[in-house]
Amino acid sequence: KAKSLETSAIASMAILGVELKELPRWNCCGTVYSFADDDLVHHLAAVRNLIRVKEQGEGKVVTICSFCYNTLKRVNLLMRKDAEKRNAINDFMDEEMDYNGEVEVVHLLEVLRDDIGWKAISEQVKLPLKGLKVAPYYGCTLHRPTEIAIEPPHKPTALPELLQALGAEVIDSPDADKCCGSYLIVSNPDTVLNRTRDILTSAQGKGAEVLTLSCPLCASNLEQKQGELRQRENFPEMPILYFTQLLALSLGLDPSVCHFELNHIDPQPLLQSKGLLPLTTAARGSI
Repeated sequence: KAKSLETSAIASMAILGVELKELPRWNCCGTVYSFADDDLVHHLAAVRNLIRVKEQGEGKVVTICSFCYNTLKRVNLLMRKDAEKRNAINDFMDEEMDYNGEVEVVHLLEVLRDDIGWKAISEQVKLPLKGLKVAPYYGCTLHRPTEIAIEPPHKPTALPELLQALGAEVIDSPDADKCCGSYLIVSNPDTVLNRTRDILTSAQGKGAEVLTLSCPLCASNLEQKQGELRQRENFPEMPILYFTQLLALSLGLDPSVCHFELNHIDPQPLLQSKGLLPLTTAARGSI
């Protein structure tokens, strides 16, 4: 579902001198960190992935999806700090090696910020995102809870500074870390509809032309609910892009790695109008 996130990230990091190696025998991270204190079984999927990293002799795993980051980071913290639960999980998974929180879990934004640096990234930019007004959106998984946040909560700098390095005009939206509604899309879709309206209206009111993020669930919610909003309220359409798609474009990579055809709301007309994509035959004919 988020092929466009993965392919644009891998291609971009290769240009920046970092090879992202897929973890052998990976499984789903478990998606949601269990809030029940006695529910350890839902942490097993995340622990198994961390064990896979340890088996490879590596000390760090980078996540591209912010939901995966949140789940793996929180489970890793639990395995480091709670000896009773750690022992229970290790005893249960008796066919696996013991895991004690040895691996470091990071998000791709942290790698870009801490290991590469904004200056080095800006020097690699071939196609600055000049004139593109972008609202960075974090959602709730990169800043909550505080102990796993990639930066001080409610003080987002990583994504805005990356966009600045790429030459975009950063639009500061007060709803940048407001939850999109997450899995309430299943049980209470009207909540997601209202959140989509609030988040996008806030960004549009500040002048944003596009919203950028790193969570596939946020992308799905914020894109798909726009159709319902347009039917109800004549809501102005707004493209949603992964930050890695913008990174790939600015580094001069072929747009095919961005898989814009997978976006529910086509961002290509906007990007073409900014000179960031070649005009298609259809677009030329309409001019």
